[in-house]
Amino acid sequence: MTTSAEPSLAERFRVHFGHREHLYGVLLAEMADDWDAGGVTRELFDGWEDAEARQFPQLRLLAGLFRLVLRGEAPQLEPFYPCLGGDEDPSDAWAAVRPVLSAHVDELRASLDEAPQTNEPARTLALLVGVSEAVRRSGIRRVRLLEPGASAGLGLLVDRYRFVGDGWAHGPLDAPLVVDGCGARGLRPEEFTVVGRRGCDVAPVDATREEGATHLRSFVWPWMLDRHARLEGALAALATTPVVLDRARAADWVRERLAEPVEDDLLTVVWHSVTRLYWPLEESQALESAVEEARSRIPVAHVAMENPWTADRTRPDTSPGHLPVVELDGEVLAGCAHHGPPLELVHS
Repeated sequence: MTTSAEPSLAERFRVHFGHREHLYGVLLAEMADDWDAGGVTRELFDGWEDAEARQFPQLRLLAGLFRLVLRGEAPQLEPFYPCLGGDEDPSDAWAAVRPVLSAHVDELRASLDEAPQTNEPARTLALLVGVSEAVRRSGIRRVRLLEPGASAGLGLLVDRYRFVGDGWAHGPLDAPLVVDGCGARGLRPEEFTVVGRRGCDVAPVDATREEGATHLRSFVWPWMLDRHARLEGALAALATTPVVLDRARAADWVRERLAEPVEDDLLTVVWHSVTRLYWPLEESQALESAVEEARSRIPVAHVAMENPWTADRTRPDTSPGHLPVVELDGEVLAGCAHHGPPLELVHS
């Protein structure tokens, strides 16, 4: 049982969105009521009552449900998913969703073991900003990208996307993904060449296969049509630019990669986005130590798009009003939205 000091799962469900303005807001509110009534939600989340908040079991369940819909196994729910052409009022969804939950208990319980993997490609705007500044400071334009927490590796394709901001643009004119609305007035992207790209994840996704692509789609909220369109563009880029993905934890993998011999004229960029929310504090600290230890041996930069640390540096600050920032070696370069754009430079 949860302690009195911690909110129950039902309470977490209610406050996650705190409204019923979209499908997931409705479903979490209904699941909270169903939990209190001893319904199927209790069965689905049995054993997760004391889960850490950063595990977001409610989002894992909603993604598992979405995968059923994407695979065509719950066609009665498609009218409630805008990305599939649905336009039904989400307020009416629970009556259709609850029987699906009851019919797929085992699979949906298994989905709780799948950590959220949005792999939002627009977050590479933060990487573009960080790499550009690192290139200016180092004078090195040949770049090796390393991304812990890489999911399917879409965040390693920064040179394959085109970005359009406030008074600037960068990237191939024929890019399959164009990230517009980037903001960042005053940004001067540098030219650089990616000569190596590699990532790791505790559960890497092969998005060149339909199963992997469906897995990624399931974590993109179904009413966010722009994000679904961006994901499709990124998947097209991945099809022509494969990346190497290792199954590994972040800090040890970064330390091993940074120990590898590299040319003097190669800048290694360790980069990650919205991962600190899911890593234990010790993992983040070990990763930072690995980067610092490598600085005496090779040119290296650490680029991050993360919520800033709390004052005591024990966790990322996700309290209301605290959005992610773009950091280069701990220096804040810009502020941004949860999915990247729009971005505002600190010194524009």
